[in-house]
Amino acid sequence: MKDLRIGIIGVGTMGADHAERVARKISGARLVAVSDPDTDRAAAVAAPLGDVRVIGDPLALIGAPDVDAVIIASPGFAHAEQLAACLEHGKPTLCEKPLTMDTESSLRVVEAEHKLGRPLIQVGFMRRFDPEYAALKRLLDSGELGRPLLLHNVHRNKTSAPHFRSEMIVRDSLVHEVDVTRWLFGEEITRVTVHAPKPTGLVADGVLDPQFAVFELANGALADVEVFVNFQVGYEVRCEAVGERGSATIGLGVDVLTRSAGHWGGAVPEDYRTRFATAYDVEVQRWADAAARGGIDGPTAWDGYAAAAVCTAGLESLAEGRPVAVELARRDEVLG
Repeated sequence: MKDLRIGIIGVGTMGADHAERVARKISGARLVAVSDPDTDRAAAVAAPLGDVRVIGDPLALIGAPDVDAVIIASPGFAHAEQLAACLEHGKPTLCEKPLTMDTESSLRVVEAEHKLGRPLIQVGFMRRFDPEYAALKRLLDSGELGRPLLLHNVHRNKTSAPHFRSEMIVRDSLVHEVDVTRWLFGEEITRVTVHAPKPTGLVADGVLDPQFAVFELANGALADVEVFVNFQVGYEVRCEAVGERGSATIGLGVDVLTRSAGHWGGAVPEDYRTRFATAYDVEVQRWADAAARGGIDGPTAWDGYAAAAVCTAGLESLAEGRPVAVELARRDEVLG
């Protein structure tokens, strides 16, 4: 088989990381084009990666005959138009979260894909591909711990960009725990409460950081999430599942423990690209393998829509200080 020819839209931090990954690590695939409003940046990313051209218009990249599949790493507000173009051209797509910026447009993406009769959109919830998360999922599915009852999550970043506002903490950070919770429990989230304690003094006025969310699931289970995007220490993600007959914790970072100069401990990753490097590699390789067959292998457009619905409820809860029910279309009515 010929190599899958991949184009990437958006070469900011995540897109540039994916460009390097596709060009140097992913078998059976090669990077052929990148697109970004900052054409100088796009050219700088493309230059060391071989025969990769820069296409100014992202829609032109999607329609290019020598692009077989697309990775969308552009800002969320551009996703709806770009996903529509990918569906129109029938090209398998790996879309970084969020699927779109709101529930309504996400549902339209799901409906448009369904009309094609085959899945083409995979959403970049990379934690499903992390070895620790995958092991936890297998353990819960095995029944060894009995019925899962509770899920405790910690999601901390060292710092965030100056433009990272309160609502982005929900839509761009908390969204990962939304997907993790739905995936690990195999249930939809029905109600969300987002609490905002007194914020850290290291953020701009008006930014509510940290935040603490509680998810109520259809089967009666509960999940909580601490999100703190200006933690100052490093990137830390932990998850503990509590079942009827025991518990399991991942993300403790205890693989290498050092003792030196009167201290002991280990390193805290600087950011998500370090912590989830293996997850990203596995995710993109599996997606590329599936895309070569014309499909996907991971979180679906429906998963992206469901996450958007939960985050919409979370934003309302954050603004109004009360629990908010998640408004989710009936899956059987949308997908048949």
